[in-house]
Amino acid sequence: MYHSIRPGQVWLDTDGKRIQAHGGSIIAVDGVYYWYGENKEKTTGEDKIWHWGVRCYSSGDLYNWKDEGVIIPPDLENEKSPLHPFSMMDRPHILYHKKTDRFIAWLKIMGEPPYFAVLSAENILGPYKMVNPRVNPFGMEVGDFDLAVSAEDNKAYLYSERPHTMLYCAELNEDYTDVGEQFSEHFPHTAPPETREAPAHFTRKGLHYLITSGTTGYHPNPSEAAVAKSWHGPFEIQGDPHVDDRTRTSFNSQISCIFQHPEKKDLYIALADRWMPDLPQIEGEAFYTGEAYEKTHKKFQQIFDPEVEFVFTEEDAKAMSINSSLSNYVWLPLKFEGDRVYIEWKDEWKIEDYE
Repeated sequence: MYHSIRPGQVWLDTDGKRIQAHGGSIIAVDGVYYWYGENKEKTTGEDKIWHWGVRCYSSGDLYNWKDEGVIIPPDLENEKSPLHPFSMMDRPHILYHKKTDRFIAWLKIMGEPPYFAVLSAENILGPYKMVNPRVNPFGMEVGDFDLAVSAEDNKAYLYSERPHTMLYCAELNEDYTDVGEQFSEHFPHTAPPETREAPAHFTRKGLHYLITSGTTGYHPNPSEAAVAKSWHGPFEIQGDPHVDDRTRTSFNSQISCIFQHPEKKDLYIALADRWMPDLPQIEGEAFYTGEAYEKTHKKFQQIFDPEVEFVFTEEDAKAMSINSSLSNYVWLPLKFEGDRVYIEWKDEWKIEDYE
């Protein structure tokens, strides 16, 4: 039984098995916390299996998690299905719709071109039914994303990467199953590694925050925080919120969600994946000095530079196919000084330490 959060350490469920909720989020329903994400139990990097559905866990304390099973199962029959294990389904997000009393799940599918699949259920644990199998907002491709609902009017918003160019904010329609009529563009970049991905949105004291990642495959990179007065910005960039991170890897993690604790005065928790727990061992001292990240940064610049002929090596291919069934989680509380957001490393911390 756990009595604290230990970022980066192996986290087991109440049955003693590794938690498989990657690229995940938390939703609170009737006083119970539900942590859901990509089920990577069969994703070893040795074949084409990208996911095994969406798995969900329940908890009353955010420490100890009961396995509630695969709430959106993989489709093993239809290889063209967005739920097929080869489909490269990423980062599920689930919203609760107050008017319809339904749970709406959005999934990123890295097809050709990438798109969203939208499902709906009467219960957080399912069963989920496909209601919109292909969404490309305003004809655009999709990438890592986040969903959020306004506390004022229950209008929902989508923040999505448009691969390798920018992020966009799109308002959803009334039933949260498609986009509405308005969108805005943010953080334009020519190409990776500077392109922003993995947006995580939260609001605090009337301000909208986005924490994003750079684009360097599974290799972690510096995060970037930005703040705005409205959903559609404009956003003011604050820089990397990770304090004293000499590795320039966001403490060897990538944030997938910012969870605001509903019973604490000002506790926001960054949920992140440590995709490559053995990275310090692989890179040695260069990991701790940041030299390894600089090498990765330069490599991705060359990959996407049209004037550079980049040749993929066997080592490069291996780095893009990892055993994510062994990936861990890094949960850390946010710290604020005025409007600025910071994330400090903690080997261990407790929910009870916050008001």
